[in-house]
Amino acid sequence: MTLQQLRYIIAIDQYRHFGKAAEAFGLTQSTLSLMVKKLEEELDVLIFDRDTHPVAPTEAGRKVIDQAKVVLYNVEQITQITQSEKESLSGQLKIALISTVAPVLIPGLFKHIGQTCPAISLQTEEMLTDTIKAKLRKAEVDMGVVAVPVSEPDLLEIPMYHECFLAYVSPKNVAYAQEQIKSESLPRRGVWIIRNGLRQLDPSDLHGERFSYEQYFEGGRVGTLIQVVNDNGGITIIPETHRNLIMYSQQECLRPIVDPVPMRTVSLVIRKDYIHEAKLNAVVDAVKHIVPGTLLDGQIRKEHIRI
Repeated sequence: MTLQQLRYIIAIDQYRHFGKAAEAFGLTQSTLSLMVKKLEEELDVLIFDRDTHPVAPTEAGRKVIDQAKVVLYNVEQITQITQSEKESLSGQLKIALISTVAPVLIPGLFKHIGQTCPAISLQTEEMLTDTIKAKLRKAEVDMGVVAVPVSEPDLLEIPMYHECFLAYVSPKNVAYAQEQIKSESLPRRGVWIIRNGLRQLDPSDLHGERFSYEQYFEGGRVGTLIQVVNDNGGITIIPETHRNLIMYSQQECLRPIVDPVPMRTVSLVIRKDYIHEAKLNAVVDAVKHIVPGTLLDGQIRKEHIRI
């Protein structure tokens, strides 16, 4: 039994004619008749007396048609409720962000959403990517903001912006005199990281593996890393969007990383069954006002997101 079959028997009852009902649906009369016959066979009841003119429902058919109208009404109510929820700009909104994104987005999120959607109660929290994914699955947060593809079948990833990494170099370090730093040389220059605690990366830690920027800096507070470099020398890595969050004098310590240029994509992640489209786009609009337009993903820059 399908909803469309219920619509067919209601239409036949309305028109009292198979041909006119079929025409209303853009079907041939034989196709419509076949669909109704399948429903009758499934229910093991004759819905219409085809020997009367005009065609009329049987006694049992009348009961089926009346109940079909109730079912379709309830389906329409569900659709309206869902649409209302999708368009709602009120209620609680919980967003979890990785630590290297939180300082960039959180102040602007509260400002923009507070001004444009005052009925939304925004809550934010910093977490590691794995924690964010786990909390999304348990519906303990509504949205997550993470870097690198999550590649999880039950989660939907919406790329928001792309940014490169920069080296923050102590004036005491020989690399300070260079205009740019090659990626391959970084692990040999005493890079400060936060992974399983704050420490300097030992090249032997890599064991021949490629140096992974997001792996080593996801859980770190950029301000802490910069202060460590200022006090102890060495190098650390910061995302491009943090450039304007540090003092102007500290910006003189930034150097581009090249060959290759390390990049990351920051994405908004939701459950695939998330329905609050209006809230999703409120967050997307806020990000448009926070992040420089040159970094925004094309989809985010041009249009709203549909779910």
